[in-house]
Order: sequence, then structure tokens, then C-alpha cells
Amino acid sequence: MKRLLALLILWLLLLPAAVPAADDYGYPIPGAYEATILGTPGPLKAPRPERMSVRQLFLEINPALRKPDVFFYDEGLRCTLAYQDRKAPLVFLIAGTGADDQSQKALAMMAALYKAGYHVITLPSPTHPNFIINASRSHVPGDLTEDAEDLHRAMELAWDRVKADVEVSEFHLCGYSLGGTHAAFVARLDEERKVFNFRKVLLVNPAVNLFNSVNRIEGLLERIPGGSRKIGVYFNRMLAKVIDFYRRGDYVDIDDNFLYAVYKAHLFSRDESGGLIGLSFRISLAGMVFSSDVMTNSGYVVPKNRVLGATDPLGDYFRVSVHLSFLTYFDEYFYPYIRKKRPGLDRAAYIASLGLRSIEGYLKASPKFGAMTNEDDFILTKEEVDYLRGLFGERARIYPRGGHMGNLEYRDNMADFIGFFKQE
Repeated sequence: MKRLLALLILWLLLLPAAVPAADDYGYPIPGAYEATILGTPGPLKAPRPERMSVRQLFLEINPALRKPDVFFYDEGLRCTLAYQDRKAPLVFLIAGTGADDQSQKALAMMAALYKAGYHVITLPSPTHPNFIINASRSHVPGDLTEDAEDLHRAMELAWDRVKADVEVSEFHLCGYSLGGTHAAFVARLDEERKVFNFRKVLLVNPAVNLFNSVNRIEGLLERIPGGSRKIGVYFNRMLAKVIDFYRRGDYVDIDDNFLYAVYKAHLFSRDESGGLIGLSFRISLAGMVFSSDVMTNSGYVVPKNRVLGATDPLGDYFRVSVHLSFLTYFDEYFYPYIRKKRPGLDRAAYIASLGLRSIEGYLKASPKFGAMTNEDDFILTKEEVDYLRGLFGERARIYPRGGHMGNLEYRDNMADFIGFFKQE
């Protein structure tokens, strides 16, 4: 199903007709959903280095951990190191929700930093199955304080693994999307432990509050015909539209010409485009729920004490998981786990703790922090965008459009991204 979703998104990967903007910001895609899906057109991307020295790391975080056979393919926590042949600053980069260390966004940021002369280590999101299996002590992601402790421990082990091979002058920290929010909590933890003493910390398109942002993404599925319960029908209809369009046209390959034709034909409505983003999130959520459930033997999706082997079919578990909303997961699985550890915990107070406001005194007082986001990032309300502007002041760069991470690779954004770390 992931391959089919990737194909659907690929169909949309075409530069739309540029709409003249009233500002001097040159990123050309006006719609937040379209920008999120399409990203940055190739000619407007910042150039990448011709070559990078890269090495993948496999970290054994917990040597005593016995992994279930169903995860037979797992080789340890995967991180990626890009290294210079000289002394240089090192940037730890935390991926966004459901993304691994080699996600498209992580690699784009790694390339820009490498080209600017930095070492880089990318880490998967604590919500990615690889992190849940190997690096999460509880195997239940979502608590920002616990996630930060797990991330910091993984960073220490990654640094131990490479420090004999790379010469580092200072450390920086960066994260995108949920990884941006994680970065704030990791930096605060490091202030206490004084291991890396990060000189700069950049939050790229962060969630101000995890619970609220995820519910907004989930809300995109409620706008498809029939709502989120009709995910399968919606997906099949989208697929049928494109197949029919292909058959009726004079096309041979699914290439840029075909994709441009799809865009020009307005094959998908705005709500259908938003539904693709919501569906992509649901697939990531399904992987997170399944991995956590198997590792904790909670019996939430997989029957308790059911031992899954390497050849067991997993399709039924995926179908169950992909129909679980974040709110359902939160109320039936995640929050009971947290409340069991902290009896008397108030739900509303706990939700309020899942975001930047809970540590805003620290963030506001520290000049090491900066943020980049967009006015039309749909994981934020207008009030939350203004909150980031007020929290970081001149260290907040708010672009007029780009959706959620859609303009990351735009050359002006990348120049600002690198410029933040270069500032004294």
C-alpha cells in the first residue's frame, strides 16, 4: 500500500503554473497542501554537493534486548553520518513524525549542511519503528520528555561510535516537524547533562503542541467523502481516477509530461489533496502502533502473547492499525500507559505539557534557539504561528507560504537555514 501511496503522490509531483505573489518571496506554489506534496521544483532547489562522504551507523542501544522474530530484518538503530576530512562543527538532525534517518527531508538538510562544511548525524524519529524497537526504553513513543532522554542517549552512543574518526569543533542540534519539537526538549536535557553543549538549536516547522498538530492532520481525513472511515474507498477512487486519466490520454510513461497533465486537469480537489497528507500520516501511525504493540505485548492490535514470526502475514494487522485515529490511539493506548506511570495525572494538563509552551521560559531565555516555519503551515493555528514569532523574536523566520515543509529545499530557505548556524 505504501508503494501505491507513493505513486499517487508521484502523480502530483509537477510544477504548477506559477501564481504571481504580492510579496517578494519567490517560492511559487500557493496552496499549503499542494506545496506540502509537491515540495520545491527542481530548478529552484539549492544545489547539492557533487559528492558526500557518508557512512551508515547501526547502534546497539540495549544489548540485552531480545527482538521479536517478526522484526528479523532489524540490525540496530540506524543513523547516518556525513563527515568532512577536517575539523568541523557537527549537527545532530532529528527526523519528523514517522521518518527515518534517510528520509528525503533529512537527506536534503544533510546535503546543505555538508556543502557548508559541517559534519552531520541524522537520527530517525522516536515515532519510527526502528527507533521504537531499538532506542525507546518504554517502546511507547509520544511523551516528549521520555523521547528526549532516548534521543540524547542515542546521540551519545552515535558520538562514541564516530569520535575517533571525525574531528569536531562544536555541536549543533536541529529537527524538523515533530523532530523540531523534540530538538527543544533534547537541548534542555543537554543543558542539565552538559554533554554536547549545543551552540545553536534550530526548530524547522515544529509543532507548538504535539496533540493539537496531529489532530489537525487527522482532520484532513474527515474532509474526504465519507470521512476517515472510508479511507479504502477514497484511496481506490483516487487510484481509479488516475488510471482512467492515463488510459484516455496519449501517454506512454508516467513522467513529467503525464504529471503536468494530471495537475492541469485538476484531477484532485483541495480536500482530496489534503486527504493524501492525512492518509500518509495514518500509514506512519499504523507502523508506530504496530511496532509499539508488538514490543510491549500490550494486546492492542496483535493478540496478547501471540508470537509473530518472520513469515506470518501482517496484512490484517495493518488494516486494523491504519483505521485507528491518533485520538483513538491516544485515549486507548498511550494515555493509559502514561497514567499508569503517573497516577492522578490530569488529561488536559498532560496534553498541555506536550509542547513548547511547557518549556517556554527556557526557550525564550536562551539565544541559541531559532525557528523556521510558514504562515500557512496547517499543523499550526495562526495563534501558534504568532506564538513562535513572539517566543523567538528575530530568531524566528516565518515565510508567507510553503505549507508543511514544502519549501524546505527552496534556495532562499536553505540559505537562511545555513545562515542560522553560521551566526556568531
